Amino acid sequence: MTTLTQASRQWASRPADERFLSLTDLRQKVASERDRSISTVVSSRRIEVQPHPADPIKGITIAQDGTMVDPTHWAFGQLATLAGAPASYLRKLPAPLVADAMNYGLRFMRDAEEIGILRTGAQSVSDHGSIIEHNHLRAATGPRYGRVWNEEIVTALEQKFGDGRTGNFRVPGEFGQQVEITRANTTIYGSDRDIFVFLADEENRIEVQNRRHGQPGSLARGFFVWNSEVGSQSIGAAFFLFDYVCMNRIVWGVHEFKEIRLRHSKNAPDRWLEEITPVLMEYSNASARPIAETIREAQRKRVDDDLERFLRNRFTTAESKAIQAAHEREECRPIETIWDVVTGTTAAAKTIEHQDARVDLERKGGKLLDLVSL
Repeated sequence: MTTLTQASRQWASRPADERFLSLTDLRQKVASERDRSISTVVSSRRIEVQPHPADPIKGITIAQDGTMVDPTHWAFGQLATLAGAPASYLRKLPAPLVADAMNYGLRFMRDAEEIGILRTGAQSVSDHGSIIEHNHLRAATGPRYGRVWNEEIVTALEQKFGDGRTGNFRVPGEFGQQVEITRANTTIYGSDRDIFVFLADEENRIEVQNRRHGQPGSLARGFFVWNSEVGSQSIGAAFFLFDYVCMNRIVWGVHEFKEIRLRHSKNAPDRWLEEITPVLMEYSNASARPIAETIREAQRKRVDDDLERFLRNRFTTAESKAIQAAHEREECRPIETIWDVVTGTTAAAKTIEHQDARVDLERKGGKLLDLVSL
């Protein structure tokens, strides 16, 4: 078995205004942002960095086609990269020097190029009660950036899984027990940079015979979905079976981990519809029974007589040795069945320090059940 810490990292780092109690609340937030957003493609020569009128010493703003746009922390970093200067260094300089350095980089250090701009409007109330209009620069990307709007993703989730509080799939409980959903324990997150959603069906658990040391057990189904409208990360989803989620949102006892990641290339919106959406829909409609039957078949189906060859055709030599050793350690016996290989793979994965390598091995393990899918 292995653990997943992606949701725990979200839980530990998100401020209160990025935590939502339901998919409905998150959808309303991202839909409002989309309604107030304008996506355009402009020449880098038409972007000018200036000291901010309200704070000409430390603040900067962007003049673009006669409009003043204040960059978010993330967008400033993207513009700094385009200008050829490290954002961490620029943030230490007075605003006039920052403006000069970035304008020089955008105009003279590189050829003119097209840049994808995402602007979002906002309102605030002044001390005198008047409405102040703001424009925020949320992203400066390549002209072919394949934006998948957060609203589209959250709306699809809400349509198929409900509000994330009351359906079969909802914010997970603690140690398998339902608890009141609060901002302290929610697993629905969103900011001006990205979204992350973790929902689970802990009521319709999958019964597994001879799960560990000959004893029966049960597993719940869960999934992650994430996205960024502004280029801070990929769009993707992960599906898995698990034992329980603890109070700090670590997912324990994970099996059959499968992940789909898409880069925000120009085809990303189509690929989201073609590759991830159908899997989510199947997840929402399917009962736990076919998965349980697949696991039982994996427990019955023995591997080839030549275990070394079976593993060598699917894993590296080092991975094969680690899988066999991990299964011996966890189950106190050699690998005999497909399910044993899955168990050994997830056990070996949890010993890997680097996340990319760990996820790669978990993904290989998840594919093994395809050998016995009914």
